[in-house]
Amino acid sequence: MNSAANIHIIGIGDDGFDGLTAQATQRIGAAELIIGSPQVLAYVDSVKAEKLAVGADLNSIVDRVKAAASKNIVLLTSGDPLFYGVARYLCDVIGKEHFEVLPHVSSMQLAFARVKESWDEAYLANLATQSLERVVQNARLAEKVGLFTTDEVSPAEVAQALLVQKLDYFTAYVCENLGSPNERVTQGELAEIAEQSFGPLNVMILIRKPGVPDRPIALVGKRLFGNPDEVFLQSKPKRGLLTSAETRSIALSQMDLGPNSVVWDVGAGSGSVSIEAAMIASEGMVFAIEMDPEDHGVIKTNADSFGVTNLTPILGKAPEAWEDLPDPDTVFIGGAGRQVHGIAEAAFARLKPGGRIVINIGSIENLHEVHELLQNMAGEARATMINIAHSTYQLERHRFESLNPTFLITAIKPVKS
Repeated sequence: MNSAANIHIIGIGDDGFDGLTAQATQRIGAAELIIGSPQVLAYVDSVKAEKLAVGADLNSIVDRVKAAASKNIVLLTSGDPLFYGVARYLCDVIGKEHFEVLPHVSSMQLAFARVKESWDEAYLANLATQSLERVVQNARLAEKVGLFTTDEVSPAEVAQALLVQKLDYFTAYVCENLGSPNERVTQGELAEIAEQSFGPLNVMILIRKPGVPDRPIALVGKRLFGNPDEVFLQSKPKRGLLTSAETRSIALSQMDLGPNSVVWDVGAGSGSVSIEAAMIASEGMVFAIEMDPEDHGVIKTNADSFGVTNLTPILGKAPEAWEDLPDPDTVFIGGAGRQVHGIAEAAFARLKPGGRIVINIGSIENLHEVHELLQNMAGEARATMINIAHSTYQLERHRFESLNPTFLITAIKPVKS
């Protein structure tokens, strides 16, 4: 500990002074200025130091600490200041050498202790800083989840969101007022928690039930990519025009998706490429552009069945349909027919520098025309022919039945130096 430290960040629990160490009590007694929320300042009401009540605005805390740099300062906070607390922020902004941190047991630690579960490998999140949609997506692969809820996103809302996504395999615990005389722990099924109300000071714990899969029960057998064609609903008049699993897998590899990619799927049809792109780019945004109203509805249904929340179906005709969309990192074009040349040219103009365009083409005429277009715009374009044959059993013999050949053309938009 640097001897120059004169700002003491001290964690305190709902049991107030009784739960503090002798060292923490001594630091508070010697303080000239104590900063904290009104709730924690109530615990040190008898201390004679100047008190300054602050809210969630961390910048105001920084300004006040800097202004009182010559004083002996105590910043009082709930639980462990380093666990979703202010200490990390202040140390980064002001400098670690000015601080001493005396943590209290965090409410998250207390909650896991109350339900008698370890938390070293749990997925932990604070709903004050992360969206409920993101938390639900991350929870689907977790064995244990610990959540700081908020007034706006209560345990009941969390439970309901999990049930909507068919993540019904968790036992839930809501731990209220931890460390205080009116502490309460409620255990129940998600459907039960969704019907109840809880106090504002709570931590929600989710424990996966043993022997269940790592995905919603409805998704057992479904893959991150390359799903069998039959798991996607298709509108009857166009049945059979779905991008096949093999072509889809190769196309997704050429699309070079990252976790945060922005993707356009133009002529999305049933949404098979969009859905698998959304699962790969799980923290990005995928826009499925489709001008047929029936297919637009099918995309929504398929997306719901796979539990993806970062896919937005867009009803409209390209290029007008994408006017208000963010520029893409990757564009996939399929099913564009005779208009593919013009659509590819307009999409390439919107593509981010360094981004990729992948076009699925079925005819030799379009292959030549679009390859030449991308070659001229990008400087280089790569064409791949995909010719797949599946075995069939006929007359006591195995034979191979070929699918129609299809082509993928891929180009990368140059980055201007």
